[in-house]
Amino acid sequence: MPNFKPLVFSGVQPTGNLQLGNYLGAIQRWVALQNDYDCIYCVVDMHALTTNPLPEELAQHTREVAATFLAAGIDAQKHIVFNQSRVFQHAELAWVFNCIARIGWMKRMTQFKEKAGHDREQASLGLLAYPSLMSADILVYRATHVPVGGDQKQHLELARAIAQKFNNDYSRRISSLKIGIEIQCVKKTETVFFPIVEPLISTTSMRIMSLRDGRKKMSKSDPSDLSRINLVDTADDISRKIRKAKTDFAPLPETEKGLETRPEASNLIGIYAVLANMDKNTVLAEFGGKKFSDFKPALVELIVEKLGPIASELRRLKQDPSYIDCVLKEGAERASALAEKTMKHVRDIVGFS
Repeated sequence: MPNFKPLVFSGVQPTGNLQLGNYLGAIQRWVALQNDYDCIYCVVDMHALTTNPLPEELAQHTREVAATFLAAGIDAQKHIVFNQSRVFQHAELAWVFNCIARIGWMKRMTQFKEKAGHDREQASLGLLAYPSLMSADILVYRATHVPVGGDQKQHLELARAIAQKFNNDYSRRISSLKIGIEIQCVKKTETVFFPIVEPLISTTSMRIMSLRDGRKKMSKSDPSDLSRINLVDTADDISRKIRKAKTDFAPLPETEKGLETRPEASNLIGIYAVLANMDKNTVLAEFGGKKFSDFKPALVELIVEKLGPIASELRRLKQDPSYIDCVLKEGAERASALAEKTMKHVRDIVGFS
């Protein structure tokens, strides 16, 4: 029985320089996934419009994020790197999905509630509906897998619900056109058009927190540059930020349990553990009982070792915007060809002549 060809899709909004949390939470995994899957990696500049960016900054940030993909090791020849707005089929499928999804589904999205705040009547329609576009981003390529973190699981569940409803609503049409794929369900075989996408959840990833407040996520939008390690930071920048990182006065504990009430200590130990491919207890076996003044230099050395080559290549690529534009253009052409194959069938399915 034929099945959907495994394909990974993921994207990042172009909202400024990416930082250590973006790298460890997403891009590092994307690089590794290239070994096992065909991958499509997208700079989702259409999503960025929900934040009302300045046009000049949006174009610049789009290039910067694409350059980061390449500097981190994503192979744009073997896989596809592009920016979303170059492939109009994303928006076309999003409208179809807007007519499949339900307003109640959108209003339940946690990120909409957080970003819209108390005055939701003044929120943009794009902010409410962007999860539908996110579903289209994935399904316009009939992608089968998406690497996700904890804050993205709800959006992936929505994509699965939209795909399922589309398959159900148009099941007879899909079967009559003979353009679906048969899948074995619990009690019967069904013919579907869109796959029910599966999450790729890392068992080793952790949430990277602010260097100034271990209870807040590290963010490129934080007003304090000392709160984060940017991927373009020099060795001196990294040393200064880790040296100034908030800590407490107690020595490091001997085991991970001792970190439970020490968010800043837990964050720094966690960063070391992820970069060194260890667990926290292994790190603490080496540094437990020592002061932060002993641990921080070792952490700086490790961060510089891991990020230094990426930062150097990123600075080089940022000096050649025409090359980045060429990568995005070629990637968009390849992505468009795949997306159009899907949309030709979708137009037939829904009855567009």
